[in-house]
Amino acid sequence: MLRQVCCSGFQPFRQRLLPWLQSTALSRSRATDRVQSSAIRHVRSWSNIPFITVPLSRTHGKSFAHRSELKHAKRIVVKLGSAVVTRGDECGLALGRLASIVEQVSVLQNQGREMMLVTSGAVAFGKQRLRHEILLSQSVRQALHSGQNQLKEMAIPVLEARACAAAGQSGLMALYEAMFTQYSICAAQILVTNLDFHDEQKRRNLNGTLHELLRMNIVPIVNTNDAVVPPAEPNSDLQGVNVISVKDNDSLAARLAVEMKTDLLIVLSDVEGLFDSPPGSDDAKLIDIFYPGDQQSVTFGTKSRVGMGGMEAKVKAALWALQGGTSVVIANGTHPKVSGHVITDIVEGKKVGTFFSEVKPAGPTVEQQGEMARSGGRMLATLEPEQRAEIIHHLADLLTDQREEILLANKKDLEEAEGRLAAPLLKRLSLSTSKLNSLAIGLRQIAASSQDSVGRVLRRTRIAKNLELEQVTVPIGVLLVIFESRPDCLPQVAALAIASGNGLLLKGGKEATHSNRILHLLAQEALSIHGVKEAIQLVNTREEVEDLCRLDKMIDLIIPRGSSQLVRDIQKAAKGIPVMGHSEGICHMYVDSEASVDKVTRLVRDSKCEYPAACNALETLLIHRDLLRTPLFDQIIDMLRVEQVKIHAGPKFASYLTFSPSEVKSLRTEYGDLELCIEVVDSVQEAIDHIHKYGSSHTDVIVTENEKTAEFFLQHVDSACVFWNASTRFSDGYRFGLGAEVGISTSRIHARGPVGLEGLLTTKWLLRGQDHVVSDFSEHGSLKYLHENLPVPQRNTN
Repeated sequence: MLRQVCCSGFQPFRQRLLPWLQSTALSRSRATDRVQSSAIRHVRSWSNIPFITVPLSRTHGKSFAHRSELKHAKRIVVKLGSAVVTRGDECGLALGRLASIVEQVSVLQNQGREMMLVTSGAVAFGKQRLRHEILLSQSVRQALHSGQNQLKEMAIPVLEARACAAAGQSGLMALYEAMFTQYSICAAQILVTNLDFHDEQKRRNLNGTLHELLRMNIVPIVNTNDAVVPPAEPNSDLQGVNVISVKDNDSLAARLAVEMKTDLLIVLSDVEGLFDSPPGSDDAKLIDIFYPGDQQSVTFGTKSRVGMGGMEAKVKAALWALQGGTSVVIANGTHPKVSGHVITDIVEGKKVGTFFSEVKPAGPTVEQQGEMARSGGRMLATLEPEQRAEIIHHLADLLTDQREEILLANKKDLEEAEGRLAAPLLKRLSLSTSKLNSLAIGLRQIAASSQDSVGRVLRRTRIAKNLELEQVTVPIGVLLVIFESRPDCLPQVAALAIASGNGLLLKGGKEATHSNRILHLLAQEALSIHGVKEAIQLVNTREEVEDLCRLDKMIDLIIPRGSSQLVRDIQKAAKGIPVMGHSEGICHMYVDSEASVDKVTRLVRDSKCEYPAACNALETLLIHRDLLRTPLFDQIIDMLRVEQVKIHAGPKFASYLTFSPSEVKSLRTEYGDLELCIEVVDSVQEAIDHIHKYGSSHTDVIVTENEKTAEFFLQHVDSACVFWNASTRFSDGYRFGLGAEVGISTSRIHARGPVGLEGLLTTKWLLRGQDHVVSDFSEHGSLKYLHENLPVPQRNTN
């Protein structure tokens, strides 16, 4: 076997594999002794694999209904298709891919799960070995006599599959043993045929052997005995739980999964999962969840380049296993970006491949909701501005008319959250009559400003005679807004989406389930007056935020509204989808040496104490050095003490004090509570430098009576919002007169600061001509470019 690996160009791997194989027998003996001497060990300490204790008790009999439940799977079968195990030339094994799969199986085994492998690859490994032997069997004399050109064209005979399997089985198993030994795991090979399942005595023997191996913490590696297996014959297999013909490794894996009452069967192939039409075709869509009875909606293509079965065989086997109580996932085991963690991702419940489920959800899938939001948003964008404004006005009226129902739903959320959420989060969760009234006022402002938003002409250019170009505003597309503990966010964002003609997917926190449900129903009721109800969708399925962030073909922009940790997680998870927002709100206020005594305490109190959990609350107070030990400084400290604000001293401030408050752990901290960092600076320039080094480019303020100093600060601080003698809390869409905001952005592209209606628009170009072609503008053409700026229609500001 070592010679086969070496001749295939895997010399580095051969060097690593040689000591593995030399120690396999000894390691296997020691591993078996350890298992037998300690019986079943529930806790292990591994030097090279992290051990995680997970609750894995489950009564078999019914498959999992949702992906999120897969983490409870105790007994798992992993089926490796030929395309996964073999190289692209179909001669030899994909060693790096196999090593990654073995590592993942070992991780799960060492977590206390019972792992079984159904593997292909013996034929490919044997084909590689026999081809090499045939070449080596040619005598040197014959090779020299034939001439070098003839040697190059020497034909290798077609190799019979059974012979290849016989030659490859031992090498394949030796490779698996060597790899599993590196993780202190013992593996055992079991070769089966159809008779082993249909002969009752052999079936019992096989069952007993597998159970004993699992009891001893050994990974069984199962394969059809391709050296002796007869050709598959037509029969009535796959018609019931008790009948299935083992004619390929797909049917073998399904039969084994049901026989061993496994919780999960993972089928790895060379495609991402099950598509509704052959992968690669223009309209092919990956099916996230497949239900029994959906076969009619799928068009199957040809089978993969290697192996016995195709996707149709996999689906039939998967449905058979599902009927027997085993959950199934079909996924890609060959993609270099995911193969290194595909198995562990599936077990963690991540949206990978196609999940087979017997429980069909009552509502649409999130993919279907995305499509509905897309089509509904396009219809919304075609409405007249007055019609969109009418929808928003109707929603504002519903917020006040249905006040009692909204507050009753919110009361349920508050009661369920009591004791589970911190006080600042409970405050965010709470709705009141005054909040609803303020929301209604804000929505009416949005309706008024939406009259001239979509389709507004920004630029007109006459390119040439009778060839005019326009740049106009259009919706971005479909927005995904993820928010925590803020049900009042839903009508605000809904109104902005309506005004801008965008489709909208909303994902709220489970702590606001009842409030979000009724507010979403009211939004859809308002949309119904012009037949665009489906433009706004509330995601109620068990979709993880990370999974939603992968829907790059359905979502054009993600807007997170919540904690800085939520925003960071979304920014990390969103691959290919822009994220608008800020991860932190570290807002500063610089009190200059020429600040007014009367203004400072009011501004500091409002910025820090009015709503400390807000992202625009003050977190760091910078004080000019000349103000230390002055009445103004004492008034600030006294006010903070009265408001029960905990003070953290910056390094420089602490050096001035004999007995200082607790020194700050980091100058880049967003407290979100009645806590404040105080630091001392020597000048306005030092304050600016501090803000640029430790701030988050959110909102920063200067308090001074010196206009020149104030303008210097305003022009040089590089933040989304920079204020003079005003509270940081003014950084808000409603207070800016935007009606509402979808969030505050600290990015430098597209929108910055509080993002209202205009931040949810992009542009497109409209060119109107009369049989114009580029060749007419060439050097010898008949036309010349004019590029004249034309007047733009005046915007309606009423």
